[in-house]
Amino acid sequence: MGSATALVQGIVAGGALADPAWRRAFEEVPRELFVPYYYTSVIGLGDEGCDRLSHDDPDASRRERWRRGVYEDMPLATLIRNGELLSSSSQPSLMARMLEALEVEEGMRVLEIGTGPGYNAALLSHRLGDERVTTVDIDKEITDAAREHLDAAGYHPAVVTGDGARGCPERAPYDRIIATCTLPSVPLPWLDQCAPGALILAPLATGLVMLRVADATHASGHFLDTPAYFVRLRGSPPAPAPGGCLSGLPAHAAQDDSFRFLLALTAGRVPPRAAYEIWHEEGRPARERYGVAVRGTTQWAWLDDPDGPYAWPLGD
Repeated sequence: MGSATALVQGIVAGGALADPAWRRAFEEVPRELFVPYYYTSVIGLGDEGCDRLSHDDPDASRRERWRRGVYEDMPLATLIRNGELLSSSSQPSLMARMLEALEVEEGMRVLEIGTGPGYNAALLSHRLGDERVTTVDIDKEITDAAREHLDAAGYHPAVVTGDGARGCPERAPYDRIIATCTLPSVPLPWLDQCAPGALILAPLATGLVMLRVADATHASGHFLDTPAYFVRLRGSPPAPAPGGCLSGLPAHAAQDDSFRFLLALTAGRVPPRAAYEIWHEEGRPARERYGVAVRGTTQWAWLDDPDGPYAWPLGD
């Protein structure tokens, strides 16, 4: 049967949780309180192809499956509506890497976009204190459930039902903003709610971009080396899918993670053949060579240099 101790040991073995404060948070915040049930994919089971595992299932073997899954290093689907995944508890090792990358210090105020079941907000509250954590989600069903989970675990951050793209101005300014949903571009209200020098960490394309905020209209930064796949920010337009045919490209490129990242980053802007030529000529650049810049109402992704030859607009 899985346990929090085994989960943390596995995350540490994978190179995360070097910060003792974050390790204590993962050891002491019980994930099971935040996922009293979750869904697993089962081919041929119902219209949605999902099986619901719960802590109170009358079948002891299914309860054991539920608990074992809670303490495996895997994402867990927690809300599915009309066949669409709307909320999940992220993979714990990815959560750990993102939280450590935030470089939080005592006294900092953090805004989380995408509450989910509340587990990430609990970890932040453990590290910084309830009064310094705000978490926002657009779906009342999600925020109501998260409050219950947080109360059960003994944490009471501000849980706000609202459009995450608008942030939460009434509790600003923030020293850190962390998003757990994929963005098509960086919402400009976030910059206005940041203290000077704040960091924003958010999924974009299939990566994680870390932006340093200079002021209300300027921010820039690089992608981390970590792949990331999240539910998209609700209320935002879906990101364009990579267009064009990959059949004419070398097989090694079509299967290469760094190339597929470039395809996602330039989707709707650059044809796959042109993206391949950039990727090949530039030495198959890793994620860390890409970045995002925001200047006023203009923002773009770039390779190596925000003012260099390879730049692609973000947003509409």
